[in-house]
Amino acid sequence: MRSCWGRRRSDPWMVFSKSSAWTIVYMMTSLSLLGQLTLSLPINIHIGALLDSEAHRLFLARTVQALNPLHSSFNVPRILSVEDTDLSQESAANSLLFNASSIIAHSSPIRTALLMCRHLLNHPVYAILISQPASGYHLSAAAASYTAGFYRIPILSINNRESLFSDKNVHKSFLRTVSPYFHQVDGWVKLLAHFGWKSVIVISSSNQDGRMLFNRLQSQVEKQEIAIEKSIEFEEGVVDVDKDLANVKSALHGRVFLLFAQTKDAAYIFQAAHSQGLLTAGNVWILTEQALDAANCPIGALGLKLLHYDNTEDHITDAVQIIAQASLVSYAEKHLSVPPNNCNDTSFTWTDGPYFFQNVLKQSLPHGRTGQLSFDDTGDRKVAEYHIVNVQAEKQLVVLGSITVDSHDSSNTRITLDRRKRIVWPGTDSPDVPKGFTMATHLKVYTVAEAPFTLVEQGLNASMCEEVFRGVVCHPHGRSLLNPATVRDPVQCCWGYNIDLLKSFSISVEFSFDLFLAPATQHFPPEKKNSTDEPAWSGVLGELVHGDGDMAVAALTIMPEHAKHVDFSKPFKYLGITILEKKQPRASTLNSFFQPFTSDLWVLAMVCLHVVALAMYLLDRFSPFSRYVLPGGDEPEEDALNLSSAMWFAWGVLLNSGIGEGTPRSFGGRVLGMVWAGFAMIMVASYTANLAAFLVLDRPQSSLTGVNDARLRNPSENFTFATVSGSAVDFYFKRQVELATMYRIMEKQNYNDSAQAIAAVKSGELQAFIWDSARLEYEAAKDKDCELVTAGELFGRSGYGVALRKGSPWTSKVTLAILGFHENGFMESLDNRYIYMRNNTQCLPEENAPATLGLQNMAGVFILVGIGIAGGIILIIIEISYKRSQVAKQRQARVTRMAFDRWRRTIDRRKKERQRQANMANMVRAVTIDITPAPPHHLNAAEEGRNSHERRKIARGLTLSANI
Repeated sequence: MRSCWGRRRSDPWMVFSKSSAWTIVYMMTSLSLLGQLTLSLPINIHIGALLDSEAHRLFLARTVQALNPLHSSFNVPRILSVEDTDLSQESAANSLLFNASSIIAHSSPIRTALLMCRHLLNHPVYAILISQPASGYHLSAAAASYTAGFYRIPILSINNRESLFSDKNVHKSFLRTVSPYFHQVDGWVKLLAHFGWKSVIVISSSNQDGRMLFNRLQSQVEKQEIAIEKSIEFEEGVVDVDKDLANVKSALHGRVFLLFAQTKDAAYIFQAAHSQGLLTAGNVWILTEQALDAANCPIGALGLKLLHYDNTEDHITDAVQIIAQASLVSYAEKHLSVPPNNCNDTSFTWTDGPYFFQNVLKQSLPHGRTGQLSFDDTGDRKVAEYHIVNVQAEKQLVVLGSITVDSHDSSNTRITLDRRKRIVWPGTDSPDVPKGFTMATHLKVYTVAEAPFTLVEQGLNASMCEEVFRGVVCHPHGRSLLNPATVRDPVQCCWGYNIDLLKSFSISVEFSFDLFLAPATQHFPPEKKNSTDEPAWSGVLGELVHGDGDMAVAALTIMPEHAKHVDFSKPFKYLGITILEKKQPRASTLNSFFQPFTSDLWVLAMVCLHVVALAMYLLDRFSPFSRYVLPGGDEPEEDALNLSSAMWFAWGVLLNSGIGEGTPRSFGGRVLGMVWAGFAMIMVASYTANLAAFLVLDRPQSSLTGVNDARLRNPSENFTFATVSGSAVDFYFKRQVELATMYRIMEKQNYNDSAQAIAAVKSGELQAFIWDSARLEYEAAKDKDCELVTAGELFGRSGYGVALRKGSPWTSKVTLAILGFHENGFMESLDNRYIYMRNNTQCLPEENAPATLGLQNMAGVFILVGIGIAGGIILIIIEISYKRSQVAKQRQARVTRMAFDRWRRTIDRRKKERQRQANMANMVRAVTIDITPAPPHHLNAAEEGRNSHERRKIARGLTLSANI
């Protein structure tokens, strides 16, 4: 047969005549009909292998031949002798014939693929074994895995331990009888738990093996409450960890180092650790197998060595037995199709390959040559045994005991130590187990400016800060106390709830500190660092996670997501989530004093008043006894009650004002007045009672009842509520399924800062702010206008805790101090002083406050009085104006009358003058006529004497008139 890359050679498996093809079809049909595989002809199970030496090739051939009944003379145990083999497997065992072909592994991946096609896949291979030299061959193993996986042929490795082969998306049919490097983590964690070390520093390469190891370590230490205080990554082949190790020595407490590195990289790391003094007494180093081979490996280091790793023949035996056992199980259930036998036809893959792979994956050897052998879902070995070794004098590796690791179930991991063996620790001859940490008594503490927990004042020196505010000097974020230029920056004074608590901690737990302000309380959810899953925390938590701070005393909510990266004390402040809203004003308008009566009742009362006044006027008007004089009295007779006096009397009785005049005089009028007085008393009493009900007992719109309030679950367009984006409260709503609707509504209008949201509530822009109860109760207590109130019951209960670096030795001491503070009432005094502000309470709770009337309630009455005053002023102005106009008119009338009289008198005088003159003229004319001599024939002597006498009288009269 030709290879998959060359020319075809003549082979009975590949060259068929028509008669041969029909013969094969007939044989396959016969196999399917027999059911229990009771065939007379055996089925060849071909096992291929890429091995590292000729000796191992020969051993594989003998091991495979020993599986066949006719070759039991080999000193290899037969798998067919398993006691629990059923009848179908016994018949299959008698029908299967195992054989093997193998080649020497090559370091070139392309050459490896060619050799597989030429010398292994020219037969129908059911499985392939790989055993390669320890280093430099993982690429060729990957090429073999790709080639076998393409044709769906299972491949079993007996010495490849790289983590990349655990990825079943790439290496779909890869299994191995050795555990991968990152499974050593389970043994590490068992060692840490055994010696009681709770804080570790991980140093690992940034390659895939290093990341897999670190991820598995993170998941394992959480179960044991072990903290990873710092993780140091380095690029393989380029080791630069001097700064990181210097920071570990100066700023971190942990002194247990877990190292995963290749031999060459480990040598550089040991050199850097030696220069930083981290190989001295008190330090612990736990190494992987590769690091143990470094020439400068420190004395006292601990490490793990995989048992049976170097015994290739034992692994070959166990792998062959697994394949044989899977073959028996497979053929007992069904007849497998023939695997591919060349690489030319890329469309021909083994259809039963995945089925056979699953059967191989399910097999186990309870007592194999390499111990208990079984596989997990990724094809890695489940149970592995490691030797615990200790580097002692002259670089001798002394076995202290063993660890049996069950990667599938960590509870089955067991450790056994030989107590007769003495453990050597770095830098000391003492047999005592190191504590694994150092206790620095001067801590770097972070806080966050957030009222009322930490309040910041600018421009105060240390003495004034202590005297005035009982605070401490705090430094801005990023300031270095070792740099004189930054130390001269303006001083900030921090005081408040957390500062008093921190000062009490320093006294009770006995430590000193430098206080720094962090830019934010938390950043949640954490950002991802590039393509990795490691969160990049910022703010105060970032200072602890990155190892820059020792403790954080701030309003930090204790959350599981936070506790993965930092340690928390017991809560110093228990709280929940509540709602802040602005107190609704009382529903009173300017005409609120009209509310006791309805409008129709007011109209009827006014009509009744005027009707009564009119009736009293009429009764007095027509009564014969409405005018009278007391007998023997000198007083004048009084007039009857007029209409205006009756109206005044009716209003006076209704308003209970004094009546000085204008009372009814008749008996009927007085009876009506008494009835009207009774009516007025009843109306006034009813009005007063209802006014108390409407004004005194008037309450504002009901507050929110809590998170289940309908206004929050189904809000209207003009009702807005929010919280702070990325906060613990925001995440609480995000993970609560029943609050999903509220979360979607809030997400669009959340604020970046709690102070902004509180200001929005007070201005009316936001109707409800959902936040931690401690902060909102403080805001409601300090509000001078008493407008802010907390509504509803607490929900989402949690607590504020002191955050410390993961694995910090101070955690337990701070927790004990907090418990003591709770017992002696210190925490309650802080609550009263800073949160509830009991000494400065101005606002009473809404349900206990007396519902007194205020200007807002009675403003309408005052406005009515003002209108009355204004009306009176307007009326008096009108009266004065009217009076003035009347006076002016009267004066004008008098002047006009006087002028008229004068004119009339003048006219009369002139008329008389004209009359007189006319009379005089007539008289003169008459005199003239008389004086004139008449003709003689007209007068006699007597007449002439009379005429002369008359003329003399006229002349005297004219003379008298002229004199006058």
